[in-house]
Amino acid sequence: MIVRDLAKEILTERRVDSDGWSSVRLLLKNDGMGFSFHITTIHAGAELKMHYRNHLESVFCMEGTGSIEDLGTGERHQIRPGVMYALNKNDPHILRADAGGPMLMACVFNPPVTGKEVHGADGAYPADTEMPESV
Repeated sequence: MIVRDLAKEILTERRVDSDGWSSVRLLLKNDGMGFSFHITTIHAGAELKMHYRNHLESVFCMEGTGSIEDLGTGERHQIRPGVMYALNKNDPHILRADAGGPMLMACVFNPPVTGKEVHGADGAYPADTEMPESV
């Protein structure tokens, strides 16, 4: 069994900060679950262009408001608490947080991330081809 406390993990190397967001990675590849689980804060007013070419992602909004724009179709969807979106086709997108405050998101990645990934110039996390470390 794996038990982790967000309030404690936010103070460790599991917290990753980048332009427009910060994320606490509660489950990682070396946990051996086959996915990773993150609590991510999208900073107020942030506009993040992303394209996860190597990962599928599902996101559930817990706090805050904003929007997600599908760059393939031009569709734009409002994000608010209780809304989930899944990037099931490696969809290129722009995630925007409203200026009034941050968005707090629960995120699942498949395949799992290793822990320190940040978005490259193409908006993607790099592919990880190594075998998972033992738990």
